[in-house]
Amino acid sequence: MLSTRTWPSKFSFAWPQEWRINERFWLTCLLAVGLLFLSIVLLGPLYALFSRSLMNAQGEFVGLANFAAYISSGGITTAAYHSLWVASMSTVIVIFFSFMAAYALTRTRLPGSHLLRLLLTIPILAPSLLPAISLIYLFGNQGILKFLLADQTIYGPIGIVLGSVFWTFPHALMILCTALSHADARQYEAAASLKSSPWRTFWSVTVPSARYGLVSASFVVFTLVITDFGVPKIIGGQFNVLATDIYKQVIGQQRFEMGAVVGVILLLPALLAFAADLWVRKKQVASLNTRSVPYQPPRSWRKSLFGILCVAPSGLFILTILGMAGMASLFTYWPYNLDLTFANYQFERFDAHGWKPYQNSLMMASTTMIIGTTVVFFNAWLVERTSQPAWLARIYQFVALLPMAVPGLVLGIAYIFFFNHPSNPLNVFYGGLMVMVLSTVVHFYSVAHLTAVTSLKQLDNEFESVGDSLKSSRIHLFSRLILPLSLPAMLDIALYLFVNAMTTVSAVVFLYGPHSRLASVVVMSLEEAGGTAPAAAMAMVIFFTCVIAKLIHSALHYGLSRSTSRWRNK
Repeated sequence: MLSTRTWPSKFSFAWPQEWRINERFWLTCLLAVGLLFLSIVLLGPLYALFSRSLMNAQGEFVGLANFAAYISSGGITTAAYHSLWVASMSTVIVIFFSFMAAYALTRTRLPGSHLLRLLLTIPILAPSLLPAISLIYLFGNQGILKFLLADQTIYGPIGIVLGSVFWTFPHALMILCTALSHADARQYEAAASLKSSPWRTFWSVTVPSARYGLVSASFVVFTLVITDFGVPKIIGGQFNVLATDIYKQVIGQQRFEMGAVVGVILLLPALLAFAADLWVRKKQVASLNTRSVPYQPPRSWRKSLFGILCVAPSGLFILTILGMAGMASLFTYWPYNLDLTFANYQFERFDAHGWKPYQNSLMMASTTMIIGTTVVFFNAWLVERTSQPAWLARIYQFVALLPMAVPGLVLGIAYIFFFNHPSNPLNVFYGGLMVMVLSTVVHFYSVAHLTAVTSLKQLDNEFESVGDSLKSSRIHLFSRLILPLSLPAMLDIALYLFVNAMTTVSAVVFLYGPHSRLASVVVMSLEEAGGTAPAAAMAMVIFFTCVIAKLIHSALHYGLSRSTSRWRNK
């Protein structure tokens, strides 16, 4: 018969000491399993990609011969120059306008600032293919604003830059809003007492305080643009970039070894930008301390007017792109029959699978959301809130942040070589939804992990101390306290994974099978076949699906904040 010293009481949360030691061991094992999972689905495919780049078409080792052949062909010179040019130009434009908008939202008292911020970040809910389609209707051969380009064409660098600016703008805006929201009012008071002009105050106080945010946003935008596939595929024309070159090598010419070569080359600038961003973050110092006074923008109609002028160009551009895409999906036959119709949404007329790809996208996005949120948050909790060996936690943190430096297109082609290898027991997943779920979870793992870690760091460590004094297990503490307090962050992670899974095309364009095509891939296929209107319709369906997901997220967030406020007021 078991004694009460070896078996916990039915009504007690006390655990014997030997159980607590075993629990610490099993929690370490769980983190090791999480690290093994990430290593298999991230490092394994990257190793397969690098290995394939050193082989010929027959699978024989040839060393760097493929790289030498690609360089000697001149393709790398043209594609790399084009990629660097459009990425640099897009970064300059995005940083300029996003900084203006962030300044207006944080340093002036704009009426309806919350609605303006929602409008400026709404492109994040649209697939990157949507602005490219909209730009065709605006500036294409029969576009309504074609005259603005004079003798230039939208099919090339101009179209790629404009499309990239649209979908990367929210990423830079959110970073810069965070950087500008933390300001010390004492610095502005000192500048005013020294009778410094507003222009000098801007350059000597505002810009230096946001310099790390500017650098971080620049690296993020540059990496997103140089690795993007959707915009240059739709509107790039004959303007070849590295991302489209991979697609041509793999899909067009079936030269998988050369596709692996371009993938390795495309990985280099992303890794360099990632390393530079990490270096800058380490140099960053706190802009606020215990003696700081939070800055409150003064009420001034001049500053409000200036803020409106700062926000207006970006807001007008976003509304124009979204409005044109919506109208394009409703026109009967552009530009000859402009009667509005929903016929373009009858996808069975243009694709044999009809609405099936959209259903696949919903299934893939929902599965990604559930699996990704669970895995990301649980592993982040193991790292941050449990006793783990320091070396294991450091290795896991490094591997968890590494996907941020891997472009989706590179990850997709790496998954081909890894999961399609005949000796890999996981090749049964290739061509189905599960392999796309895994690639999407891995592709967007880093941001979700950082979100979870940030949320967990905000909880006081005294929770674990109290739990230890009550001899409560870490699992019990997690389920009864940590998890409920972290639900808002989990909702943010869930929405992030769902929206990105619905809108991504670069990470899945190589992985779908005959019966697992996704809505974002169908947008590209319809546009290639000349069905620009139904492509716009499918893009709008994806966009409205993400809007509905955002509304549900906001409603759940509001309900949680109401319940939390009642709990805090008790």
